[in-house]
Amino acid sequence: MDVAAWCSQSRVWVIAGKGGVGKTTITAVLAATAASAGLSVLVIELEGKHGLGGMFGRTGPVGYEAVALRGARPEEAETTGKPPAGAIWARRLTPDDALLEYLADHGLQRVSRRLVSSGVVDVVATAIPGIRDVLVLGKVKQLERAGVADMVILDAPATGHAMTFLTSASGLLDAARGGPVRQQAAGVVELLRDPARCRVLPVTLPEEIPVSETVESAQLLRERVGIHLGPVVVNCFEEGPRQLGVPAAEAARQAGIGLDETTLDALEAARTFRLRRLQLVEEQVGRLAHELPLAQLRLPRLDVPSIRPAELDRLAEAMARAIDALPGPDGAP
Repeated sequence: MDVAAWCSQSRVWVIAGKGGVGKTTITAVLAATAASAGLSVLVIELEGKHGLGGMFGRTGPVGYEAVALRGARPEEAETTGKPPAGAIWARRLTPDDALLEYLADHGLQRVSRRLVSSGVVDVVATAIPGIRDVLVLGKVKQLERAGVADMVILDAPATGHAMTFLTSASGLLDAARGGPVRQQAAGVVELLRDPARCRVLPVTLPEEIPVSETVESAQLLRERVGIHLGPVVVNCFEEGPRQLGVPAAEAARQAGIGLDETTLDALEAARTFRLRRLQLVEEQVGRLAHELPLAQLRLPRLDVPSIRPAELDRLAEAMARAIDALPGPDGAP
């Protein structure tokens, strides 16, 4: 399937999964993939999330004001307020930031910062559970409606908080009888339930616990929120070379290399361990396909200490190939 067409299926993509599966990396990879296909991208980090900028070679944290990760800087696109084709911008959203802007938009700019600095968000959050998440998602909804980019990518919290984060608006909608809180919650629920506006891209590792959590959380999101799921990203997928099927002693003989028995035993133990690891990977991705019958986007494992621009581009190329292999609307790749 064409990469640009696939990315354009929805205006907001929420990257979700268990902590440690590489959600932030996949957020960066998807942004780079979409930008290479000619789309403009806005990446949204949430409170406490870090590391995105370094993958694009940027030093320092991302702040509330948009910064360029790749392509034109925001000040170079002041006439449109939107990243040009192929550019990637990023910004960080927090409940305090979202509340400040909400109050300013409703004529309370003079007192907004005083209210936030006084801890009113904490008081309101205690009185109205879920309001923090609705404030942030309400800002995401506003950005989506404003058309700030062809694609908005949200790096969601880890699975436990993500469930609360994405279901809070539904809970508030049931609890609130009227007023601005209900209106904001209703708008967020509309966003989350419209696949043309928002989809979740689950991320997992090919391991037992992450796969189990991915299956469970995906089913809960469908039932509680009615949100549309994209393919499952299987991060750090491993495929072994065909040579692994040849015993170490036979491989040495075929190569004409003489090795002592201790070395051969060590090589054979490593080969057996690697084969078992690959077998477990295949078992888990097979279980994932059976229990959560969605297409899979498999990204390779890179044995590097951190993801930098060169590694990011390698993963983006792999992501583009995986998307290209997906069936299109007519069933053909």
